[in-house]
Amino acid sequence: MTLADSEIEYIEGILGRKMNELEEGMLDVMFSEHCSYKSSRPFLRAFPTEGKNIILGPGDDAGLVSITDKYALAVGMESHNHPSAIEPYGGAGTGIGGILRDIISMGAMPIALLDSLRFGPLEDDKSRYLFEHVVKGISDYGNRVGIPTVAGEIEFDESFRTNPLVNVMCVGLVEKDKIVRAQAPNIGDVFLLMGGTTGRDGIHGVTFASEELTSDSETEDRPAVQVADPFTKKRVLEASLEILEKINVSGVKDLGGGGLTCCISELVDSSSNGALVDLRSIPLRETGMTPYEIMLSESQERMVFVIDPNDVELACQICDKHEISSSIVGEVIEGNNMIISDEGNEIANLPTILLADPPSINRPIVEIPADTEKIDVKEPSILKSLPALLSSSNIASKEWVYKQYDHEVQVRTVVKPGDDAAVLRIDENTAIALTTDSNTIHTKLSPFDGAAGCVAEAIRNVISMGATPYAVVDCLNFGNPETPEILWQFKTAIEGMSLVAEKFDAPVISGNVSFYNETEGVKINPTPAVGVIGVEDIENIRTLDFKNEGDKIILIGKTYDELSGSEYHRTVHNIEKGTAPKIRIEEEVANGKTVLDLIGKDKDKNITAVHDVSAGGLAVALSEMVIKSGLGCEVTLRDDELDKIQLLYSESHARYLLTVKADAVDDILSKIDVEANVIGEVKGTSLFINGHEFKFEDLDDAYHGVIEQYMA
Repeated sequence: MTLADSEIEYIEGILGRKMNELEEGMLDVMFSEHCSYKSSRPFLRAFPTEGKNIILGPGDDAGLVSITDKYALAVGMESHNHPSAIEPYGGAGTGIGGILRDIISMGAMPIALLDSLRFGPLEDDKSRYLFEHVVKGISDYGNRVGIPTVAGEIEFDESFRTNPLVNVMCVGLVEKDKIVRAQAPNIGDVFLLMGGTTGRDGIHGVTFASEELTSDSETEDRPAVQVADPFTKKRVLEASLEILEKINVSGVKDLGGGGLTCCISELVDSSSNGALVDLRSIPLRETGMTPYEIMLSESQERMVFVIDPNDVELACQICDKHEISSSIVGEVIEGNNMIISDEGNEIANLPTILLADPPSINRPIVEIPADTEKIDVKEPSILKSLPALLSSSNIASKEWVYKQYDHEVQVRTVVKPGDDAAVLRIDENTAIALTTDSNTIHTKLSPFDGAAGCVAEAIRNVISMGATPYAVVDCLNFGNPETPEILWQFKTAIEGMSLVAEKFDAPVISGNVSFYNETEGVKINPTPAVGVIGVEDIENIRTLDFKNEGDKIILIGKTYDELSGSEYHRTVHNIEKGTAPKIRIEEEVANGKTVLDLIGKDKDKNITAVHDVSAGGLAVALSEMVIKSGLGCEVTLRDDELDKIQLLYSESHARYLLTVKADAVDDILSKIDVEANVIGEVKGTSLFINGHEFKFEDLDDAYHGVIEQYMA
């Protein structure tokens, strides 16, 4: 049990009595960090959550953003870190299952999955094992359910050796007049539990997720990992959408963390009603299950629909047609309590607000001093450093991963994995750009600028595709919040993220917090994984690959002396020290809007390619454009204030590379009122930077096959 003595005292003060064993178990899961957000809620309020395109912000299973007059997107992001550390295949699969149910719960059809993954170095046997089986778990589950995995990002770093991170984003499409919510507003409505049956898997999953891992976790905590069943999920998805189409559903919610306890208490609490649950009406997978096990089980592929009793027969017929179990397990009642009945006997009676809205905790915070010590290293030649950087597992091609994913099922995918963002068609005129991003070294070194940079980079990714950023979702992965320095990182990161989201008018509409990502004192780098949704006219889509010889290359934005925290320092010098690149928010916004304005007015398609500059700096961004297209370029970088290494590898924010048809350069430049320079042209098949030549074959060999060699 994870309830603190002070929490037990608080609970029993409200109840006016002692808890029984079942009530104690129910409150234990609901007071867990995973369900209650008790350490994070005071800081999450800093996020901007409302905007002109936002239908629904945080608080439900997913956020909702308007994208056309007819359609909205339901968007969510979740973590499944601890389960994936114990059982990577099943942990990753159930992570996918959980986020899919969140989207279905809004009445939406899931149309895309994205992931954000972190592992230890690929040289480590255990890290390779976790990596291989997490990717397979994501692939098998998504492919079997028929939802494309269209984009993602991966990092390998020593800090994740014992604590991998598996974060998944899902996007669903819903007609605005068919949106449903997690609520139970009508007294007398009944709870239809449908989908998979209830077993003993996943009990205490949320409390397991709210504690640090130990060296014994792999054996001791395995029962807390849920069992994935994508074939049942496919039937649940189809049955759910049919129920929503044919029945006027009052509310719906999936069963994830906390199982029936969490699902039903939150449904009724949101409507200030109570619930009566008949324990013996719940379909079970195993015999002899106790009330404690039934109410805390986190068995997968289950949904609860709140419906009128007159609709029960039709709902059950739909479930029977799709060969999934269904049962009425209770009803919405007057009052504010959740009552559990076993063969007519009341065995638990708790205020729903106590379950669904536990009090937050004001924990102490201690600032971590910035590392301002000068970094002095001997720089190798660019002829050695650039190939080394391209061969870094954090820069090199991730084809080994996304080739395992079906990214074209549902036939919406216009731009596939491997570009700055994925692009999906919504209708004949509208597309959406989707991306995930994070920079954990930057966030570790400078939580404000690093986390702000995570949002800024994700926004640059969708802008580079020609899309206007509409909304942000996140998955905030940190260490133990009881450590004052960790909580300072968390608070400061949110402040940085909030600044960028607000200035771009891209509110944070949904998210997740994952604390306790430590193993016996070894902490992960703080990881604010960010997802961004952009919307665009299909005619405005751009990609990063060079298109034509003779096109001019324009750099928008200024490069600063900001090598510390770079992938160059980590890969070439094995250094993670210093301060992260700064967010200069006015430059970031002005440069982003400039690129969008240029694309929006470019009816003649004179802008032929766009690519943001991020990890690895300009040298890597240019290399990626060469490798992707097979066309070379000649580039000259000059700055009196910076040396050649800073120019090549600095990871300063707010920068974009554009290629423009030669006869349109002057016209394009005349429309730009931010820092912009022509730095070269598309030419030949080699990359020339400041006179150094890199043949296409050498770049391609360095960039491709890196992960494949480790996983052979």
